[in-house]
Amino acid sequence: MAETRTPRKVIGAKEDRGYVERVAVRIVLHNEANEVVIVWAEKGNYFKLPGGGVEDSEHHLLAVEREAMEETGCKVRVRKDCIAVSEEWRNELHQLSYCYEARLVENTGAVQLTEDEIADGLKHQWCSYKEAME
Repeated sequence: MAETRTPRKVIGAKEDRGYVERVAVRIVLHNEANEVVIVWAEKGNYFKLPGGGVEDSEHHLLAVEREAMEETGCKVRVRKDCIAVSEEWRNELHQLSYCYEARLVENTGAVQLTEDEIADGLKHQWCSYKEAME
């Protein structure tokens, strides 16, 4: 889906073992105040961009819209071009994450986290670009 010119970041290294393959999307979501939304995971104490796994035969842009609604309660307008790709080798997981930009259309407040996301203590917040980078 992503062009070969799309920047790619590799995290971890492939080892001699079996991996579960996963494709995911991540979202750089902007609002009218030019803030971005980030997600904090209490379990593990880390921040991430909203997003998650792409379901079988699901188009990336539909996955972005679905994940934005699930994790942030936001309806979004997605830019069609992938802006970055990360390839991650972690434990038994090999994941390709495609990152897209999106604009807030409506904040419904209706977050729909999975049981695992609730157990991880996921919460989202809007912040400036500077705060997000820190």
